[in-house]
Amino acid sequence: MTDNIPPLDLRRKIKQRSNRNLYIRHQSHPSRNPFTRLLKTLQKPGGGEFGKYYSLPSLTDSRIDRLPFSIRILLESAIRNCDEFQVTRKDVEKILDWEKTSPKKVEIPFKPARVLLQDFTGVPTIVDLAGMRNAMDKLGGDPIKINPLVPVDLVIDHSVQVDVSRSEDALQANMELELERNKERYSFLKWGANAFDNILVVPPGAGIVHQVNLEYLARVVFNTEGILYYDTVFGTDSHTAMINGLGVAGWGVGGIEAEAAMLGQAMSMLLPGVVGFELSGRLKDGVTATDLVLTVAKILRRHGVVGNFVEFYGKGMSEISLPDRATIANMSPEYGATMGFFPVDHITLQYLKLTGRSDNTISMIESYLRANKLFMDYSQDRQSEVKFPAGREEEEVRWKTRVKEGEPEGEMGFSSHLKLNLQDVDPCVSGPKRPHDQVLLKDMKADWHSCLDNKVGFKGYGIPKEDQNRRVEFQFAGIPAELKHGDIVIAAITSCTNTSNPSVMLHSGLLAKKACDLGLQVKPWIKTSLGPGSRVVTKYLEKSGLLRYLKQLGFHIVGYGCTTCIGNSGDLDEPVASAIAENDIVAAAVLSGNRNFEGRIHPLTRANYLASPPIVVAYALAGTVDIDFETEPIGLSTNGTEIFLRDIWPSSEEVADVVQSNVLPDMFKSVYETITEGHPTWNDLHVPSSRLYEWDPKSTYIHEPPYLKDISMSPPGPYAVKDAYCLVNLGDSITTDHISPGGNIHKDSPAAKYLTELGVGRRDFNSYGSRRGNDEVMVRGTFANIRLVNKLLEGEVAPKTIHVPSGEKLSVFDAAMRYKGEGQDTIILAGSEYGTGSARDWAAKGPKLMGVKAVIAKSFERIHRSNLVGMGIIPLCFQPGEDAETLELTGHERYTIDLPNDIREIKPGQDIIVKTDNSKSFKCTLRFDTEVELAYFDHGDILQYVIRSFIGSRQGNTLIS
Repeated sequence: MTDNIPPLDLRRKIKQRSNRNLYIRHQSHPSRNPFTRLLKTLQKPGGGEFGKYYSLPSLTDSRIDRLPFSIRILLESAIRNCDEFQVTRKDVEKILDWEKTSPKKVEIPFKPARVLLQDFTGVPTIVDLAGMRNAMDKLGGDPIKINPLVPVDLVIDHSVQVDVSRSEDALQANMELELERNKERYSFLKWGANAFDNILVVPPGAGIVHQVNLEYLARVVFNTEGILYYDTVFGTDSHTAMINGLGVAGWGVGGIEAEAAMLGQAMSMLLPGVVGFELSGRLKDGVTATDLVLTVAKILRRHGVVGNFVEFYGKGMSEISLPDRATIANMSPEYGATMGFFPVDHITLQYLKLTGRSDNTISMIESYLRANKLFMDYSQDRQSEVKFPAGREEEEVRWKTRVKEGEPEGEMGFSSHLKLNLQDVDPCVSGPKRPHDQVLLKDMKADWHSCLDNKVGFKGYGIPKEDQNRRVEFQFAGIPAELKHGDIVIAAITSCTNTSNPSVMLHSGLLAKKACDLGLQVKPWIKTSLGPGSRVVTKYLEKSGLLRYLKQLGFHIVGYGCTTCIGNSGDLDEPVASAIAENDIVAAAVLSGNRNFEGRIHPLTRANYLASPPIVVAYALAGTVDIDFETEPIGLSTNGTEIFLRDIWPSSEEVADVVQSNVLPDMFKSVYETITEGHPTWNDLHVPSSRLYEWDPKSTYIHEPPYLKDISMSPPGPYAVKDAYCLVNLGDSITTDHISPGGNIHKDSPAAKYLTELGVGRRDFNSYGSRRGNDEVMVRGTFANIRLVNKLLEGEVAPKTIHVPSGEKLSVFDAAMRYKGEGQDTIILAGSEYGTGSARDWAAKGPKLMGVKAVIAKSFERIHRSNLVGMGIIPLCFQPGEDAETLELTGHERYTIDLPNDIREIKPGQDIIVKTDNSKSFKCTLRFDTEVELAYFDHGDILQYVIRSFIGSRQGNTLIS
């Protein structure tokens, strides 16, 4: 490992970067920056210099001490990137005056230090960059200008599927199938790594992107050409915020926003509020980080934190390990926050040492953060850091009290406050259809029966009483088997949320050992799997001797990637699938993931519960979610004794001891020294060296993006929507999985028909996520989720809609194409939280290519609204208290949205009148939130804006009026 930032060192070893000097100018602008007077030298403790940095204390502005740490990071970035063009002194002043400006929803620009991709989002990102190069070339510009100016790390982790499980050769078999299926995609990614500067590709089989980021890629503090600055990151995955647990400021964005950030564009954002979340006490024995994060998610959902940062502090922070913090930060999309931020403190430094960062790097990080008021110090030594003169004794007492209670330095101002005593957290799960629907473990059986009784909804299945205990018998591998509602068919230790956490991973191993020692077994028709977040997990499970017990229960390692959590759970065995489908069984999946929306995990598991890894193992042993662990046995021992969960549940002390003995720095060092050494099949992929991509019209994976083919130098300008039909009429909490599924391609879908016509066999369909580089597949996959509830269908659950003029029921794709062919605009009606879930740019690109002009919703999820804006689709919000139902809109009307044809006449957030052909008229709020977003709309989309900006800058033009 290098002295400071190993990932950049790897980049240099792979390829010397021609854009190096441009990148440095992009980060610091030393010749143009009006704040160069703040540049100070950071001395090494033993003599010498680390480099120079923009010193916040040198501003000598008392307002800094009132700023939450997360806002100080935005301030440092604005000062360092200030060029009086993209970032101005006025922007710096807005951030400094955060307590007054944040409530006013002011706009600020932000430039991340780096960008993080995974392969599902990485492929379309590289496709867009390649398409932008072609567009630049056609317009007479220099295509090489389309090149990342900041480090871009792409980790291939989303494509491995659980085709093989419960087998010693599962890992090898699944990896070979992954490489066989995705050879074309992976060749394209290798081309991108060679064709574009500043891109590092981590090959398949290395781990989950967020765990690799946490354990290796994150810098915390950059040192680039002697300039030190804070590590900030945009990621094209909503769980990028997991890195907040390490004190790195980062969050998920849409792929198109990430592309603009790569190319040096400052991204416009509203200056967020910050919710201060005080933690106290310590977790009870046996309570896990998963229980904690599901509790936090429920509290924050209830409070309402969408669009805000959440910053954790308090005496309880010292009781939460860094992997536990990362688990809490990981689920910030589920509780609605942009970030769930944990400032860097002594626990952060300990973790950096554990994961193999060098002593010099850690010294640099600590020195820089302390010097720049960015280090959270909970130690009692802080009491001696501040001297109070005579006459200020009361203030000194208050200061020492805050130190003792673990409060942030200074009198920080938060937008609002929340508190949680860790002692109040109880074991729990979440489900069966949403991650924030927490259920205490002790209440699970009763809650399940309520779900069976309740009408169909987020907490209901509408199963008649007389059918609730019905059992279906079938044969599995020659032995009698049976299923009933609530029986588990998938049990997966999976996802970035938990598999980065040694405590819960080793906890599950200890529980497995105790179960095996008593002779407990998992039913053979339950699809069990273990998908570690990195190869480090395997090392400490093996060293502890616990991996063999997990395998004994069927939890063999199936791959190093997202697997079941992203929907790559693979097929169920045919007898199981038939028993479920033919008898309408509400089968269950239990997974240690972060998403459980219906239709995501597997088409046949209608109930999906999120749980900690040991609870996943416990439910696998029980075989059903219809159990009260307190009063019902989990199984029988070899001698017939009833065994309860409490009999095999390890104590917190047992878990801590095994973590202490088996998680070692050398494990991290040995794994990440070889991080770019891929599978032989990956290494043997040969790719062309051309800087412009040669598109293959026969490819079913990679297509030239159609929205860039016909670009001209003249922006198209705003458009009005006249007499548009409603394509789909949707309710609340429509997820990006509903809009653009990432999982299996259903055999009867328009995408399947397209692939079949091109000669692709069903076995080779792969997933929607893997085909995001092909617009023909993805537009056909838009609204193709089999669990889509479209009100135009009056109760039918299917990926279909009504073509209003004819009254025909068609697939959503076929209806959209008919509307386009007829020259008719379309819009979408939706409820609250439209676009919740994954940061999925195809959930905006797909509707765009379908011809959708506007989405009218009660509210939008943050990232999805940005994606709609980025693709030039008009986002509109009903007025408070109104929605399609209160306005008696059925979706059979035609809609007209009048917008001026001059962008200067449109203002961010203004009210817009929508009229229907049956004489209704209602007011909506235009959710273009900033002037920059209006500029994107004026240009057609963000990508066209960036291309014209590159050519325009060469010609001395500006693009925003």
